Amino acid sequence: MTSPALLRIGVMGAHSTGKTLLMRRIERELRGRDTAVVRTGRLGRRAALVPLPKMQHHTVDSTKWVIATGIADEIAAAVRLEQGPVQVVLADRACWDALAYFRAAQEWRRQPSPRADRESLHRLASAHGHEYHLILATVLDPDLPVEHKHDYDARYRTLVDRHTHALLREENIPHVRVTSDPASQELAIEHALQLCMTQAPL
Repeated sequence: MTSPALLRIGVMGAHSTGKTLLMRRIERELRGRDTAVVRTGRLGRRAALVPLPKMQHHTVDSTKWVIATGIADEIAAAVRLEQGPVQVVLADRACWDALAYFRAAQEWRRQPSPRADRESLHRLASAHGHEYHLILATVLDPDLPVEHKHDYDARYRTLVDRHTHALLREENIPHVRVTSDPASQELAIEHALQLCMTQAPL
């Protein structure tokens, strides 16, 4: 019997740029094609319940928790997957995402952490970060309004966007940029679906 292909698709980008919506749409499309899929997420909300600092207040420990918990969630999701020719884990916040948020927080506070701490976080993220078969990176559109319930710091949000794409370049990680343009989002979804469909054994 042929072993199923296990694919990991991650998304990263600044807050309120459509990451979760994008992953939900991919999940819905895959389920409609009878593909075994599990989506992870809610890391920010769960960190707040610990409680751990978030956003521009991220620390080394809070970032370590987000990276490690996200990795653990992805491993558990893979175990829970139902059998099928293709199995997909959708990571709503790839582990690289937490590192970008941390770097943005350091710049926002103008308080860089010790080099040893920065390197330890990078090792933690990179140990798992290269296992993604596809990374979708949302692009911040500052002209789009944010819901009133979100009290975001605009400068920090811009820094997260900048560090997200800088990190992807630094690590030479293949990825698909996803803008707020509906056509860009549709292309990203199609890219993910094509990846999953081509991995099915003949």
